[in-house]
Amino acid sequence: MEMNINKNLKMGEKGAIISIVAYIFLSILKLAIGYVSNSEALKADGLNNTTDIIASLAVLIGLRLSQKPPDQDHPYGHRKAETVASMIASFIMASVGIQVIIEAVSTVFLNDKSESPDIISAWTGFFSAGIMYFVYRYNKILGKKINSQALTAAAKDNLSDALVSIGTAVGIIGSQFNLPWLDPLTALIVGLIICKTAWDIFRESSHGLTDGYDENRINSYKGTVLAIKGVKGVKALKARSYGNNSVVDIVILVNSNLDIRDAHDISTEVENVLIKKHGVYDVHVHVEPN
Repeated sequence: MEMNINKNLKMGEKGAIISIVAYIFLSILKLAIGYVSNSEALKADGLNNTTDIIASLAVLIGLRLSQKPPDQDHPYGHRKAETVASMIASFIMASVGIQVIIEAVSTVFLNDKSESPDIISAWTGFFSAGIMYFVYRYNKILGKKINSQALTAAAKDNLSDALVSIGTAVGIIGSQFNLPWLDPLTALIVGLIICKTAWDIFRESSHGLTDGYDENRINSYKGTVLAIKGVKGVKALKARSYGNNSVVDIVILVNSNLDIRDAHDISTEVENVLIKKHGVYDVHVHVEPN
């Protein structure tokens, strides 16, 4: 199982690298076209992508650190590095979202009317949105396939950036029709979307880092164990996240007349069933007489 997990994490690195390459290309493109076409919105979007490079690098580093084997001061391994990477990505996204909102509100009160940017800046925005949408789809599918929290967070960031680019293009087109208010309004909506996405990622990653766990999954584990022959009851069942994998601690009750070998066989069956049926990474079973 350990080899399969590391193989999945290695696959996840490809998604992070694709994001980094896309962000580098788009940030250069947007900044260049923004200066040539006199578009402040496109230049701001380009600067936004430079911060996304940092977020994607954090995800890549987290994925690589997660593959490190256990050592003296990390006896359980480094799987939670991936969750930490997700949290760092949420902070970067939140800072960008807040910045977009502040600039949008400031534009409303400081309506510095200047000549409209060249329409090529709008087409650049739509083109960038298309690229980021395909990157989002790739990372979303890959993140779901390998069960990677960090890559799923990166996919949400990709989608937010696609929305930012659409908002930028809509605002630029609006300025062509004497609708200067459309630019800050769109930016405000986009900023709120980014902040909402950042909050969702932060909530999920912090829940895992504080050993929070889905109660429905715990109940499902309990039901599976109770159906195993020889298990008379479940005295206690706890679970926690190990990166994107689960570790289960369970105390089962068995017939008090069983010898130690039979009791051990039942505990082994509990481990095997939870691993095979629910994809649990590791199970610790304690046996007590009923």
